[in-house]
Amino acid sequence: ANPTEDGRWLVLTASTGGQKNRLFVQDLQRPGSDPVPVIDEFTAQYTTIGNDGSIFYVRTDEGASRGRVVAIDVTAPERANWKTVVPEGPEALRGASFAGDQIFLSYLKDASSEVRLIDRSGSLIRTLELPGIGSASGFGARRDDTESFYTFTSFTRPPTIYRMDLVSGKSRIWRETHVDFDPDDYEVHREFIVSKDGTRVPIFLTHRKGLTRHGLNPTLLYVYGGFNQPQVPSFSISRVGWLEMGGVFALVCARGGGEYGREWHQAAVKVTKQKTFDDVIAAGEWLVANDYTSSHHLGLQGGSNGGMVVGAVANQRPDLFSAVLVQAGVMDMLRYHRFTIGKAWAADYGLPENEDEFRALHAYSPYHNVRSGTNYPAILVTTADFDDRVVPGHSFKYAAALQAAQAGIAPVIIRISRSTGHSGGMKPTALAIDEVADLWAFLAAHLG
Repeated sequence: ANPTEDGRWLVLTASTGGQKNRLFVQDLQRPGSDPVPVIDEFTAQYTTIGNDGSIFYVRTDEGASRGRVVAIDVTAPERANWKTVVPEGPEALRGASFAGDQIFLSYLKDASSEVRLIDRSGSLIRTLELPGIGSASGFGARRDDTESFYTFTSFTRPPTIYRMDLVSGKSRIWRETHVDFDPDDYEVHREFIVSKDGTRVPIFLTHRKGLTRHGLNPTLLYVYGGFNQPQVPSFSISRVGWLEMGGVFALVCARGGGEYGREWHQAAVKVTKQKTFDDVIAAGEWLVANDYTSSHHLGLQGGSNGGMVVGAVANQRPDLFSAVLVQAGVMDMLRYHRFTIGKAWAADYGLPENEDEFRALHAYSPYHNVRSGTNYPAILVTTADFDDRVVPGHSFKYAAALQAAQAGIAPVIIRISRSTGHSGGMKPTALAIDEVADLWAFLAAHLG
């Protein structure tokens, strides 16, 4: 629950934990009044941006899988009375906020930020000039403010805070992170691969400038591919180590994520989850075909849902990679819903109690598709003994099955962090450094 800036209304949302919510408002000028439903059903996602009296500006994906902005009079909230302020466009609308008397719209254009400033009628004032391919966030301000702040980051640029004059549109650096790393020695570019069914999928590449494409570059392909979470440019100090070693870092925006809105997400859930794996395989093949690397120098990395993805891909194409990092993955897809919060993931994975979903889950479940006598690449499985999100049993069973099935000479190793949780939860910096050192050492040993 949050009050509006003018203090008139209390905005309440109710969610089932997925991507849909109900929306209520309570008139604070009427003490003792009850919240009034504006959206009283779980049909889509609704996020309030701000209000002019009883007129609320709401970002939603109802009737627009990539998002739009509508104006709703909460005293007459019937859909027939809604007014479209920003119609759906080809890019995914991931955020909207008032700043001064204007509205900032944050889009993903091929998985990189594009930010537009509009007036309350929806007319474009300007498109912001950002420093390059990257991710921008922030932009909020009070209605009477004349400036706003935002953060920009990229694969080679640590988060930097900019101060923007809302009248002129000019930005200047306000605070920046100092890292002993020169981003000008590296380049970031976006390419597109074609997946198995002909879908065009973006992939980001980061490497030293002047890279020679001779097929021998150690290359790490990263994927998440789920839960409507877009994979966008971001800075990672651990990846700096990989780049400085001469490695190429590639990130594929596989379906199942939110890079192009709800349709991109829904294209690879439940019985269609295989499309995520197809996108990753196509990305690996593209990197080899375009002489960035070869299968002998290609690694694959993913964590949590991404750990499940890389485990499935390693089963389906063990010949395409020489090293795989499987981090805290959901590996037993027939029992994932029986532990901790696993059942909350059913909207993406489906449930094995449903016959068609059981068949789909069984067909790719990393644990159930390990095949004896297979030459698997070198695989490092990581988990944490206090992971209460993706319980470590997933990793234990998967690693044991792989070790028993491995017909080749590449090692299958499990690394278990002590007294830590999911994705680094409760992990001191020293232990995080130790883990990254082990990951990069493993890749260096097996990718040349």
